[in-house]
Amino acid sequence: MRGNKIDLSAKQEPRFRWGFAVFVVLLLLAISFMLAGVISLFSGFDEGSLGSNVALISINGAIVGDDDSGYFFESVTSSADAVEMIEKADRNPGIKAIILEINSPGGSAVASEEIVNAVKKTNKTTVAWIREMGASGAYWVASSADYVVANRMSVTGSIGVVGSYLEFPGLLEEYNVTYRRLVSGKYKDIGSPYKEMTEEENEVFQQALDAMRDYFAGDVAKNRKMSRKDIDKVANGLFYLGAQAKDLGLVDEIGGKEEVTAYIEKKEGIKAEIAEYKKEKTLLDIFGEAAAKQSFFIGKGVGASFFDRKIISAISITA
Repeated sequence: MRGNKIDLSAKQEPRFRWGFAVFVVLLLLAISFMLAGVISLFSGFDEGSLGSNVALISINGAIVGDDDSGYFFESVTSSADAVEMIEKADRNPGIKAIILEINSPGGSAVASEEIVNAVKKTNKTTVAWIREMGASGAYWVASSADYVVANRMSVTGSIGVVGSYLEFPGLLEEYNVTYRRLVSGKYKDIGSPYKEMTEEENEVFQQALDAMRDYFAGDVAKNRKMSRKDIDKVANGLFYLGAQAKDLGLVDEIGGKEEVTAYIEKKEGIKAEIAEYKKEKTLLDIFGEAAAKQSFFIGKGVGASFFDRKIISAISITA
């Protein structure tokens, strides 16, 4: 009997150890998530050392209104994050100037304007530093700064708006698929890829795009203190190399970080100590992004991510 009892406990012992191991792993994961959440409350944006007097804020990748915008494996700048960093630097009495390090093709018109407005509201000296690319909406952001420095081979300008999208009614017809139009408003399905756009609908779209382009160009003219006539000459959607942009009045100086720093030191009478303001990714952010990317394929990848953005996101200031 005693031997049988020993044998039974021996059989149950591995099962108990496996269950305990799983429990420990789950407990550690739960603790990790809790710690990451707590740390994220106190970390947020990295402001560098306390002795810094210049804030460096990166505008990198497409400018979007939301991080989860379907840009899989692409670097993006959320306007909400950019605005928060600009406002945080502006509130810091130790910060005398803000550098906007730009490497972006542009993006959403609304998101770009949100960053532009934040730059204009700051009381600090602002310098835009265009490295490889500062086009379209990103150039709009650059133009709002007090001073613009660009690499001579960088891509700048591209002042214009694009609202192009795909139409494939012919493809549907080829496969004997019918688009049954059911709308309660005359223009409710304007821009639907399932049907050809009418001349009237095309005119409506073009008027909207022209209005956005006029606002964009007009604001750049004010930012750069140029006449509307001069801006209209270059606000045709073309991009310009940094050297060309300098000749056209779109940038103030050709150069890089040294020139940016020299301008700030001369204007503010300080020895520049630069701190990078950036959003730190926590463990929760990493897991959240992984889940979001996975759901992109499961939920948004087939239809919604394409068609929901076909008009609103397509009518954006892009390179």
